[in-house]
Amino acid sequence: MDINSFIHDLTSIVGSQGIITNPKDTETYNTDWRQIFQGNSIAVLRPQNTQEVADIVKLCAQYDVAIVPQGGNTSLVGGATPSEQGNQIVLSLSRMNKIRTIDTIDSTMTVEAGVILEEAQNAAKNAGLYLPIVIASQGSAQIGGVIATNAGGNNTLRYGNAREFVLGLEVVTADGQILHNLRRLRKDNTGYALKQIFIGSEGTLGIITAAVLHLHPYPRSTEVALCAVPDLQHALRLLHLFNNYNPAALQAFEYISQKGMDLVCQHFPELHFPLETKAPVYIVVELAIPAQGDGLRELFETVLEKAFEEEIILDAVLAESETQRLNLWRFREEQSESQKLSGANIKNDVSVPIPSIPEFIERATQACEDLYPGIQVAPFGHLGDGNIHFNLVQPENGDGKAFMDKSHELMDAVCAVVYDLEGSFSAEHGIGQLKNYMMPSWRGGAELALMKKIKQSLDPKNILNPGKIFPN
Repeated sequence: MDINSFIHDLTSIVGSQGIITNPKDTETYNTDWRQIFQGNSIAVLRPQNTQEVADIVKLCAQYDVAIVPQGGNTSLVGGATPSEQGNQIVLSLSRMNKIRTIDTIDSTMTVEAGVILEEAQNAAKNAGLYLPIVIASQGSAQIGGVIATNAGGNNTLRYGNAREFVLGLEVVTADGQILHNLRRLRKDNTGYALKQIFIGSEGTLGIITAAVLHLHPYPRSTEVALCAVPDLQHALRLLHLFNNYNPAALQAFEYISQKGMDLVCQHFPELHFPLETKAPVYIVVELAIPAQGDGLRELFETVLEKAFEEEIILDAVLAESETQRLNLWRFREEQSESQKLSGANIKNDVSVPIPSIPEFIERATQACEDLYPGIQVAPFGHLGDGNIHFNLVQPENGDGKAFMDKSHELMDAVCAVVYDLEGSFSAEHGIGQLKNYMMPSWRGGAELALMKKIKQSLDPKNILNPGKIFPN
């Protein structure tokens, strides 16, 4: 391939402002957020519209050059990082960042793929509506990536994953066709639901360029508490108690381990620990309703009083202001950052049936401590929907490289417990290139064969994000 001709043809599509070839300038696009995967690329393309994306894809198909779509580059599994060979391009959707329309009558928002999630949330809020996809990276994650990974988040318990918000998609296929499917219909059984193929496909089947999202009424009453709980069995009893009183009000039920809480307090000293009692388990509970002043505070106090009576909780604090509410949430939201600041860390984004969570935590912790004495086990996550981020941090003053060299062995030990409990090794982060080696044993037989047939049918030249989801 004549690289100079290829670069020239790409530049003719996006202009000089839409292409980056200097290695110093492409470095941030070639490295994942955790700085575990370091790739190389021929160029970074930054198109301004869907037609430019389609023209790029057609040109890459002509030159047999693979494309790595990239949103906010917040992937934790290397799903948006090019290979080391330097024979791929990175396609950044960051310049396609328009909020096209917001319709308050049918509660929809049409947005381009490069819109940052938090900006979409704010635009919805300004219109009196709510986009309740709440994730730690929402200040940098982009809508296209959120949909391509079927992101979950803190509010999945109530609203579901990203898939539940998508009414229609605009997608560029592997042959450069534009799938115009930006429909705002709640009901449409005309043939196959093609949008579902691309949601959660991690950019391996098509490039999402725009979406129609279903919005919700904005909560007018919100209450948050942090609870100290003796163990995970009691945490599940607390979840059951809230569901018994008013399941429609329960918006989030988030778990923090004692180690996770300690790391946040260590690295974020401005967050003063708000409880009198320390405990093995902490739960952030959020209740929210669209009605104003409808007894939500009284409901919270009633449930917590009952929980104290039944010795389900050891201590609790209810937020008394918006500032305290945000600070209570920060103990949960700073989990990943505090672990990153503590040294090398290994992510396990897994899910098991909710009743199996205590057994999973106990068995997986023991397995990791047996494999790597001194390891810091710091699980946290979405207890209400069974998704646990079973994260592992290197021992204090340990060797980070030696720790990361054990990553596959440690991940396999965790996932062996997950498998035994009939769970999933990829709950919401995606598979990317970090965990694709697990696919044959987890999704083998007819299931994996069918997935590969879909990939082969939609992308026969394997130019869309190769090496992700499936092992090479």
